[in-house]
Amino acid sequence: MSNPIPKVAAVHDLSGFGRSSLAVVLPVLSSMGIQVSSLPTAVLSTHSEYPDFRMVNLTEYLEDFIQHWEKLNIKFNAIYSGFLGSDKQIEIVKKLIKTFYTDDLLVVIDPVLGDNGELYEPFKKSGMVANMKNLIKDADIITPNITEAALLLDKRYTEGIYEKEVVDWAKQLAEKGPDKVIITSVPEKNKKFTSVIAYNTQDKRSWKVTCDYLPAKYPGTGDAFTSVIVGALLQNDSLPVAVERAVQFISYSVRAAFGHDYDPLEGVLFEKALSTLSYPVMSSTYQLLDY
Repeated sequence: MSNPIPKVAAVHDLSGFGRSSLAVVLPVLSSMGIQVSSLPTAVLSTHSEYPDFRMVNLTEYLEDFIQHWEKLNIKFNAIYSGFLGSDKQIEIVKKLIKTFYTDDLLVVIDPVLGDNGELYEPFKKSGMVANMKNLIKDADIITPNITEAALLLDKRYTEGIYEKEVVDWAKQLAEKGPDKVIITSVPEKNKKFTSVIAYNTQDKRSWKVTCDYLPAKYPGTGDAFTSVIVGALLQNDSLPVAVERAVQFISYSVRAAFGHDYDPLEGVLFEKALSTLSYPVMSSTYQLLDY
């Protein structure tokens, strides 16, 4: 029996309040005609940027959940993991990929490790960077931000790293296993803009999509960005079009939130942009880079 709707196994935490992780992944992918099967790594009262949040860690149950899926003979078109809170969870994701692997399976890893040049505090005394390096070997696509790309390459991120060097980083990351590397939050010399750079090992081409920079920080934008990438590729979009769609969606969502006087910890108003995910990309700004 076949299912006309693509299935994605999404390995993320679930926050009761705040637009991040599964609270973003589910509506975004559903709006793109994708069925999401959630493998929740933890349940939180709010996302972790709120103070004094409550959390139930579900690590000890994950392998039982996977075994049940295997018993049901579920077939997935993609596996997509985001924030992973421990070395054990990384090990479980590797088992998940191995259990449900097929030649057509798309494996997307968002290697959540840090931002703004710093490793996230909970990871500073753990082996998460080394274990994430091991996990991305199993990925078809990874979507690190510029800080995470530096961490995965044992480089130090400082201001002044621009387009050509980021393309080199993407190629070096691709040598570690992924077919496609998408690096977000790439600074431009003109501080009014920021970019996303993508490299595809299959055709050895690099792409860039640029958008306006707005001086605001919203949790969950990375989750929304990678979710659109997953959905677009399952709809058979090319890599540059998938990146274009994801950048447009995030830009629209940020602009929808930026004009309102409300707590940015709640996240971008992506609900106002969900309908745009059914639109084709009418005008593309992606650039083919010549190195």
